[in-house]
Amino acid sequence: MTSLADRLNANTVARRKVLAPEDWQTIDGSIQALKATGIQSRVLSVGDRAPDFVLPDVSGNPISSANLRAKGPLVVKFYRGAWCSYCNVEVQALMEVLGEIRALGGDMVAISPEQPDGAVAMTEKHTLDFPVLSDAGNAVARQYGLVWQLPDRVRDFYGRIGLDLQRANGDSSWELPIPGNFVIGADGVLVDVFADPDYRIRQEPADVVAAIRRAVGA
Repeated sequence: MTSLADRLNANTVARRKVLAPEDWQTIDGSIQALKATGIQSRVLSVGDRAPDFVLPDVSGNPISSANLRAKGPLVVKFYRGAWCSYCNVEVQALMEVLGEIRALGGDMVAISPEQPDGAVAMTEKHTLDFPVLSDAGNAVARQYGLVWQLPDRVRDFYGRIGLDLQRANGDSSWELPIPGNFVIGADGVLVDVFADPDYRIRQEPADVVAAIRRAVGA
């Protein structure tokens, strides 16, 4: 099976063919600036207690993390939005290991700040069999230490490519979460964390499964 890293690299190659060099300079520069803020040091760590949450799924039903983790380890996948090609690649890869996660007694949810129509788009595009939740105002992502505000040059870039982030998220904050995976044990404590300010870098699904195995002692 092709690694997620290889799929993401292929996505980058494809993106480079359609974006101007100055756009890539904007992307690279914004990532370096974000790293320089020290945001990664603010992200929750292994051993921390994971904040519980209740968020709506694509049908508006409230989904409780406490209820899910009480049944077994829970993978919480924070992503930027259905418009993000890297998020699409990763979510599809995670869907491919969902059977392994559930066979071990675990489960998974995905969370973005998009309004419900974005969650519906992500669910339908990849025929997802796990809840995709809407985190209005990045309220939950903020508790996990993931939220940052886009600089003007990135806002301008998004405008040039037709991405209306304010419409997608239903607010004018210009905030996004850095993508991250959190594996929560049944006791509510984090057993694995992966979050990188460079949204092009994601955790291999096999490592997520390995974290579930550790959590259940398999």
